[in-house]
Amino acid sequence: VFLGNGPSGICLSYLLSGYIPYFKKDSLHPHPILQRKLEEAPNVSVLDQDLEYLSEGLEGRSHSPVALLFDTLQRPDTDFGGTAESVLAWWHEADRAIPHLVLGRNAPGGAWHSIEGSMVTLSRGEWMGLPDLPLKDWLKQKRRGLRNNRATAQDIAQYYQHYVMKKGLQKNFRCGTVVTSVRKVSAESISSHSQKDLQENRDSLWNSNEKSTEVFQVDGFFKSVKGDKEPFSIYAENVVLATGTYDSPSWLGVKGENLSYVHHQLSALEEAVKNNNISIMSDPVLIVGAGLTAADAILFAHHCNIPVIHVFRRRVSDPGLIFNQLPKMMYPEYHKVHQMMKEQSAACAGPYECYVSLPEHHVLSFGKDKKCIFQDKDGYQKVCKVSMALVLTGSNPNLSFLPNNGIDLAMDSDQPVNPKRNPIDVDPFTYECTQEKGLYALGPLAGDNFVRFVQGGALAVASSLLKK
Repeated sequence: VFLGNGPSGICLSYLLSGYIPYFKKDSLHPHPILQRKLEEAPNVSVLDQDLEYLSEGLEGRSHSPVALLFDTLQRPDTDFGGTAESVLAWWHEADRAIPHLVLGRNAPGGAWHSIEGSMVTLSRGEWMGLPDLPLKDWLKQKRRGLRNNRATAQDIAQYYQHYVMKKGLQKNFRCGTVVTSVRKVSAESISSHSQKDLQENRDSLWNSNEKSTEVFQVDGFFKSVKGDKEPFSIYAENVVLATGTYDSPSWLGVKGENLSYVHHQLSALEEAVKNNNISIMSDPVLIVGAGLTAADAILFAHHCNIPVIHVFRRRVSDPGLIFNQLPKMMYPEYHKVHQMMKEQSAACAGPYECYVSLPEHHVLSFGKDKKCIFQDKDGYQKVCKVSMALVLTGSNPNLSFLPNNGIDLAMDSDQPVNPKRNPIDVDPFTYECTQEKGLYALGPLAGDNFVRFVQGGALAVASSLLKK
């Protein structure tokens, strides 16, 4: 059973549906050592090879060796601007398929359906594609191109739905499901007739296995078209967590943050503009944070001529700031926000009207009178009256369905799971949780934050499950 039907879950479903990758005969990979290793066992699928051996020595923009391996097999020279074809050939071997269910709240594509449709992806469009169906080929069929090499969120969401249909995976997907609990139970305590399943064929998902003394019980409910909640319980020997991190926005934890004018999602600003609740004549909108969502909010406000006060903790030149890691040519709009942050601080008026940047500041409190108090690094305080506040400082996964919110599975088991600071602790070549055998974690939960790299985790999980 997989929890989550975003790109990680879709890719894993493809691999477990019997689609097996082999090194394409007569292919030439630009990495000579990897080429030599691939030639050693040309008739053995990548899933059946030693992933640690194949990925040894690979370098790139991910910390996961398997993510780098699968990425370079699919897009051999993409980091150098090349367009070399994948060196993988996909064969359908139905006898190797593993029965599975993919449970998700939305349509296939996960959180991509919750993102404003016109937003352009951070990653290059071709990096958003899934195995054996390049995104650019799909866009060509729609007579669409990539804008500045990037696709819109709506394109991506539609592509993921199309992928599931095109590859014949829809029988494995159950949308409109909410999982409320995942826990280990003893196999003996379950009688086969009491098993309620989401599939008609009850035995196909979990067959009693003498070797397995404990299984996972997955409880939840299915939302019907009428809006009824139909409960279900499924039993599985292996569970894959692929729920992403879009669930709950981070809070600052300061006084007044729960007041009605303080919001934690960009959509609140879009809604307020649409309903004419704020305009060019309003008090400024406060935007807190220095990531890409905060930048999107600034661009949106700037486009609507809405005044903005922008508060963030880091220095503008901090190398950890995402803007300092993006090539200017590919991301002109984010480069513009970075320029505004540099040139338009409260200390010196710059060329941009309706925008003030407060670097190295943090919010102390939100007042009922819409007056916010900020403090700089030297302890000096400022008070500003605002029309609304947007706290856009990232989001956290919702793992309330796991015992102790999944904290015991994290790298630091004293802190909540966080994709950047404290991911789930997994084996790098199987993605199985080190603290709980049979439980796997994929995507942001395991520290892989880009669609391009979550697919390596799916390769690792599939390889591990096929060897069990």
